[in-house]
Amino acid sequence: MPTSELFSFPDPVNEVSARLVAAGVVTMSVAAIALDLRWLVAVIAYGFVARVLTGPTLSPLGQLVTRVLTPALDRPPRLVPGPPKRFAQGIGVAFSVTALVLVLAGQWGAAQVALGMLATAAFLEAAFALCLGCKAFALLMRAGVIPDDVCERCNDIWATSA
Repeated sequence: MPTSELFSFPDPVNEVSARLVAAGVVTMSVAAIALDLRWLVAVIAYGFVARVLTGPTLSPLGQLVTRVLTPALDRPPRLVPGPPKRFAQGIGVAFSVTALVLVLAGQWGAAQVALGMLATAAFLEAAFALCLGCKAFALLMRAGVIPDDVCERCNDIWATSA
């Protein structure tokens, strides 16, 4: 696989798959907190980094969702713009890597807070299709921080996610 294909992100994204990935993040984050599974924070962080860089390609959770779970649901795809979803995964990188650094620094309580915030955002996506990262992306586009040419379809992101 050429590097340009490997380091790409799908556009559009199937929101059904995105919500299932979010449910997986909720499950892993809650398990890490509740069962004191500090090693699981590294798995969560790896997953977010892999998804930002390659979409589902190098993410075990992404592969499970796109190859097994989504097809098993037999639901029609609900396509949404990819750049906001990638941005949201980037925010997940920030929270999960912060949690990992805190674990490595011996600050498990602070890491649990970061994981709890991550799980909350992922829960909103999984349960209600409310992507906080996507909303932030739209606000940054409206403010001119993210240029329109990054995502022409995102100019009307509220219509595609309603």
